[in-house]
Amino acid sequence: MDYILYVYHAGEDDAKKCTAKKLAKFGLVKIVKSLRALPYNATLLDPSAKKSLSKEDAGRRKIVAIDCSWKNVDAFFMRFKHRMHGRVLPYLLAANPVNYGKPFMLSTAEALASALYIFGEEEQAKLLLSKFKWGLHFLELNKMPLEDYRRANNSKEILEIMKAYMP
Repeated sequence: MDYILYVYHAGEDDAKKCTAKKLAKFGLVKIVKSLRALPYNATLLDPSAKKSLSKEDAGRRKIVAIDCSWKNVDAFFMRFKHRMHGRVLPYLLAANPVNYGKPFMLSTAEALASALYIFGEEEQAKLLLSKFKWGLHFLELNKMPLEDYRRANNSKEILEIMKAYMP
């Protein structure tokens, strides 16, 4: 079951390094620049959410990521909470060249691929990441936690698993 992926693009990053724009070129995500264009009742990948993403959320076929500077992340997410189901991604290490090895500092492509992988959509996750030289390395770097997160039944189990991977 393929998911429809949306990215609200704030235009705050280096266009050459923007993973969302590259994914849009391949028709893999829909870039939107208006709040009204975002779907209701979607899963919003929100680093400030209280609940972790888990396969409980897999029934919503739409995933939304916000592409903005990490400096402005809090301000952006406050604007979206009322219309979507915000979920934080579990502990994963970035493989992108800007934040390599940093926990939670994922690119938009890594965040979307993580959600897909946790939902059991490994092939769609690989397709997204295959568009970047470093992309498939993200799955190798996070293979064990991603597999464990995918097997978890709910957010509570994800949080317990996460503890084993956090330093």
